[in-house]
Amino acid sequence: MNRKHFLGTIASAGAFLLPSAGMAANTVTRRKERIVVPPYLVPGDLIGISCPSGYIPEADVLPAAALLESWGFRVLKGTTVGKRDFTFGGTDDERTADFQQMLDNQEVKAILCGRGGYGVVRMIDRLNFGTFMRAPKWIIGFSDITVFHNHLNHALHVASVHSKMCNSFPSDWSKADAVQVETILSIKKALTGETMEYKALPDLRNRPGHGEGELVGGNLSILETLAGSVSDLDTKNKILFVEDVGEPLYKIDRMFCNLLRTGKLEHLKGLLVGGFTSMKAETPGDEFGRSVQDIVWEKVKAFDFPVAFGFPVGHQKNNFALKCGIRHRLEVNGEITTLKEIK
Repeated sequence: MNRKHFLGTIASAGAFLLPSAGMAANTVTRRKERIVVPPYLVPGDLIGISCPSGYIPEADVLPAAALLESWGFRVLKGTTVGKRDFTFGGTDDERTADFQQMLDNQEVKAILCGRGGYGVVRMIDRLNFGTFMRAPKWIIGFSDITVFHNHLNHALHVASVHSKMCNSFPSDWSKADAVQVETILSIKKALTGETMEYKALPDLRNRPGHGEGELVGGNLSILETLAGSVSDLDTKNKILFVEDVGEPLYKIDRMFCNLLRTGKLEHLKGLLVGGFTSMKAETPGDEFGRSVQDIVWEKVKAFDFPVAFGFPVGHQKNNFALKCGIRHRLEVNGEITTLKEIK
């Protein structure tokens, strides 16, 4: 997508153990009525880096660590950084233990995930969020980290940051292009409490309107796999954003059918469709015959909430930091699409 279609975040004047499987749902006695917002970060705060999903070499984490330190933060690299168990950042036990230490370490104010891939769903129910709930902290990442975002929102009601991870930080900041700079800086803005606002040029397939609600969502295929679990996507009266990578059109259609059939589109306040990138090529003579826009419109035509395509989130360069669980206002009209955090 062309960078001019999107403006970056704009800051307003803002202040600054391993239990047995299935225990995650038992670490909270009741669902809080209001979202819990972890404390925003200040210089000197400690950010932990952990790899609950895929393997990432330690060398690929160093640019992110260096940049975080240049922002005035301290960095603690977890034991899973550079560790490998085939595709994973260590065994299930190792990834669970490392992430649990990050959750329990009260000096750590935010946890940045090394990369996505696959793995969180294998250990989410082994984590004990008791200490975390007494002193919530920011969990940061996207793709497979969608499991955490929705578990935090649905089961624990704690805000989090959907954003790029260590493997997306440029190895040489001085050579980073403008989109890389804007998207990485949006992580800093989100973590330090600036009011986030995004603007995008209109799409002919957009549905105008406005709505307010908590922002939820993430990777569409991950959202589908969470259905019926304690980490299930909760969309009632919320603004939903979705993105995906490497999926054929018929699977994207199937996932949107799932959203429709499970009632997750019925009470939305807005829908943001991000990047659907690197889609698998279709077999000649066996084409699906519908675009992503067609697929979405088939599923949302019975409703009246605003819909915006081409939102800057996904497996792409223009993947900006979003505060999951925080209330936002969405405005979609013929001139511009605006998503703004509500303080």
